[in-house]
Amino acid sequence: CYYDHNDIFKSKYLRRYKKLCNFIKYYHNMPITLPGDKEFEKRPSIERKALKINLNDRIYGTFAEIGAGQEVARHFFRVGGASGTIAKTISAYDKNFSDTIYGEEDDGRYVTETRLHKMLEREIMLLETRIPRANHPDKMFFAYANTVATIDFAKKYKGHGWMGIRYQIAPEQPFNEIMIHLRFHQTEARLQQEAVGIMGVNLVYGAFYNHDEPKKIIKHLYDHIDNTAIEIDTINFSGPVFNGVDNRLLSLLLLKNDMTDAVMFNPEGNNILPARVLYKKNILVLRGSFRPVTKVNIDMFRKSYDIFIKEQNVDEKKTEVIFEITLSNLTSQGEIDESDFMDRAKLLCSLGHTVMISDFKEYYKMVDYLSEYTKEQIGLTMGVSNFVEIFDEQYYKDVKGGILEAFGKMFHNNLKVYLYPMKNSETGEIVNSNNLKLHPRMKDFYKFFKYNGKVVDIFDYESEYLSIFSREILSKIKKGKNGWKDQLPEGIAEMIMKNQMFGWKEKKVKG
Repeated sequence: CYYDHNDIFKSKYLRRYKKLCNFIKYYHNMPITLPGDKEFEKRPSIERKALKINLNDRIYGTFAEIGAGQEVARHFFRVGGASGTIAKTISAYDKNFSDTIYGEEDDGRYVTETRLHKMLEREIMLLETRIPRANHPDKMFFAYANTVATIDFAKKYKGHGWMGIRYQIAPEQPFNEIMIHLRFHQTEARLQQEAVGIMGVNLVYGAFYNHDEPKKIIKHLYDHIDNTAIEIDTINFSGPVFNGVDNRLLSLLLLKNDMTDAVMFNPEGNNILPARVLYKKNILVLRGSFRPVTKVNIDMFRKSYDIFIKEQNVDEKKTEVIFEITLSNLTSQGEIDESDFMDRAKLLCSLGHTVMISDFKEYYKMVDYLSEYTKEQIGLTMGVSNFVEIFDEQYYKDVKGGILEAFGKMFHNNLKVYLYPMKNSETGEIVNSNNLKLHPRMKDFYKFFKYNGKVVDIFDYESEYLSIFSREILSKIKKGKNGWKDQLPEGIAEMIMKNQMFGWKEKKVKG
């Protein structure tokens, strides 16, 4: 299987080779693309990628790998010509050695972003110190590093890892950096190690040969890897070559390419690791389209937060608030409008909020995801209309246990719904948990959650905000009408006009 596919494709052993590929795919569940596959013909093999790097006499650097062995470096050694590429490889497997080389972490952990950053920083420093530039004026230096924990013997902890590269695209130029967080889904350490090795080669190759197309780098990280084997939930590009890159758009690409189920970014617009934000936290989530974010959204957040932090088991210091947008809310006519996404993201970040973009159309899937990181209190802030929708059985046709299974997952982990009222447009009646209308078959089912304190009404709301609807505001913005600015939080209208968001054009506005 280490032969070049293109050579075998031309040989008399093609038929025998196809049988071998099918055998391996069936019995070992390994992703092998057969010769003749058009998609494969566009992708060089891992061996060819490693060899191309080795044969480039300008690329020179270090491989430092912790935890899973030297899985990436071995690919470069195996294909030959590594002496022209590799200055040093290191695998500080023992924790004491690792701490001596890279320093101890404040939290005592080793598979962290800060550990990866220290590894890259130190290896580049040593490279520049020990390899005289005067003797190597044409070299482009790099340091590849990873810190990985594979699956444990009990197979309860599947493992995760960080990998990254700091590198130059021209001698004497400043360094660029790509950092990635991985979550493993395979159930054998050997398979996880092999996947790390392949993805590491893809990263090094993409960094040098696709640096002008970050989206292409991301796409080809999965070359020759089953996309169900590894999840990439955080990625960040930095450095002069990536100055025009917004990492939030790259996070969106991870979702679009089914590389992960959810991504997060902080108020500064940087992609952040969901586990780091959510781990053992009390979590309050506000889902919406935020197109644009309105005063009613902020009122829902503030009033539900005031109730949430007074819950018996909630420590405000260990509480995280998430503004969440589903991928379906970003999709129009089957396509995602990236500029529209960025408009929403920038507005929410400007208000100081942490944002999560997910592929969880149903609420129970989002709660199930959050429950992977915490057993503490989870709260969902919802409007009455959205709350009524979750009792519609048609949304759970694909769930084996139907609505019962979905609600079992949704409410099993100390979850409460904080319900924001709605004004009936016809009668003017305020609708809350006591008078909302459900299908007759769902009424007794709903009462179980209501009487067990799983649904909490927000009574201290601003009544004048109940007539604010983001879809009406969006329509006014696009049509150039007045009467929408005072329905948005302070400073948001100015940002929309200044940056011409959501289709706003100055020439449209009258008066």
